[in-house]
Amino acid sequence: MDTAEIIRKKRDGHSLNKEEIHYLISGYTNGIIPDYQFSAFLMAVFLKGMNEEETGLLTKEMLFSGKVIDLSSVKGTKVDKHSTGGVGDKTSLILAPICAAAGIYVPMISGRGLGHSGGTLDKLESIPGFRTDLNLKEYKRILSRCGAVLIGQTREIAPADKLIYSLRDVTSTVESIPLITGSIMSKKLAEGIDGLVLDVKTGSGAFMSNYDDAVSLAKSLIKTAKLFDKKVIAFITDMNQPLGNYIGNWFEVVESLKVLKGESKGNLYTLSLTLAGAMLKLGNKARSLEDGYKTAEKMIGSGKAYDKFLEIIKLQKGDTDLVIEPEKYPAASYKTKIYAPDEGYLNKINTYEIGMAAVELGAGRKTKEDKIDMNTGIIFYPSLGDRISKNQVLAEIYTNKKSALGIAGDKIRRAVMISGRRGKQPELIKTILH
Repeated sequence: MDTAEIIRKKRDGHSLNKEEIHYLISGYTNGIIPDYQFSAFLMAVFLKGMNEEETGLLTKEMLFSGKVIDLSSVKGTKVDKHSTGGVGDKTSLILAPICAAAGIYVPMISGRGLGHSGGTLDKLESIPGFRTDLNLKEYKRILSRCGAVLIGQTREIAPADKLIYSLRDVTSTVESIPLITGSIMSKKLAEGIDGLVLDVKTGSGAFMSNYDDAVSLAKSLIKTAKLFDKKVIAFITDMNQPLGNYIGNWFEVVESLKVLKGESKGNLYTLSLTLAGAMLKLGNKARSLEDGYKTAEKMIGSGKAYDKFLEIIKLQKGDTDLVIEPEKYPAASYKTKIYAPDEGYLNKINTYEIGMAAVELGAGRKTKEDKIDMNTGIIFYPSLGDRISKNQVLAEIYTNKKSALGIAGDKIRRAVMISGRRGKQPELIKTILH
C-alpha cells in the first residue's frame, strides 16, 4: 500500500477501509511508517473525522497491537470506569474499593497527569511504596485476591496507543473524537472487562469544555464499546469547579480517605457513589442506578470500602501506616492562604487556572519529563453559588518552591468571579447515556 495515497484519501474526506487502517497502525507501530507521515494522517483525521465503522476499526487495530488480558480465571463480572479527567478528580481511588467490597472485580489500568488534569497513577504513587508497575501475573493475582487492582499501562497493553498518543500530544491533534475514542477504548478493552462506566466531563476544567462535544465523545465511546459487545453507560458531568476541595496528589489521597470514611459528603461523594452505583448495576450487583447508589453508600457506612482500600494498598506494597495516620506525611516547605478580594456570590470559577496553579506549586507536569512534588497542592474551600465575605479564605496553597506561592496565588485570585447577585449553578450530573 502507498502511505501517501491513504493520507490523501483521508485528507479529501473519504472513508478508509479495514486494510488501509490495519496498514497504517501496524506500519507505524512496527517503525515502517515514519513520524512525519503518521503526523500527516493524524491531522487529516483531526480535520476530516472518521465515521463509526472507521472508529471501530481504528480501535480494533490499536487494541490488537498488543495483548488482551485473559481474565477468565477470575470468576466474576469485571467492570471498570474511565474519566476524561479534570481538576480534583479522584473518583477512581474511591469507587474501586467500594465496588470490590460489594463483590465485583475492578481491573483498572490508569494514566498519569499532564497539564491541568491530574493522573490516578501519580496519586497512588504519592503513597510511599505503592507499586503501579505490576506485571500481568501479579495484576491477576491481586485482582483475584481482593477484587481490585490499579496499575499503569504496560508495554504489552495497546502499544500502538502509547506511540500514537505521544505523537498526538506534539502535533495538536489530541482533541479529535475518533482518536480519543481509539485511545481510551483500546486500553479499556485490553483489560478483559465485561462492562465500562464512562465519566465524560464538560466545563472550564475539562478537555471537552463544550457540552455538545462532550455528548459527541460519549456517544462515540458507547458505540465503540457496543461494537465489542461490552455493557456500557456514560455520564456527562460538570467540571466548572474542582471536584472536592483537595487538589494535588497526596492531598487527593487524603480527601479520598475522608469520603471512604463517610467524613466528606460534597460533590465528590455524590459523583463517586453515582459512578460506583452504575458499575454495580453493570456488574449485576444492583437492579438499578438508584439501588447501586444505596449499595455503594452501605459499603462506606459499614467501613467495608475503607478496609478494602487498605487491603489494596497493602497488596500493592503501599505504606498503610501513613494512610491510617495521614497527618504524619511529610509537609511541604511553604504554605499560605488566599483571601477573597471582594464580597458577594461566587458565580464563576476558571477551573483550568486552578489546575494550572497546582501545577505551578509542583503538583503536576508541564512536560512528561517533569518530576512531581507529591506533598504540594491546594485546598480550595468554596463552591459555586456560595456567599463570600471580603477577606474570607478561598484557598490554602502548599509548595516546596517559595517562588511559586505568588504565581499560584495570582492564578487562583484571577480564576474566581465574585458578583453581587447569585447566578444559576451547574448541575453535577447533566446527562446519562446508554
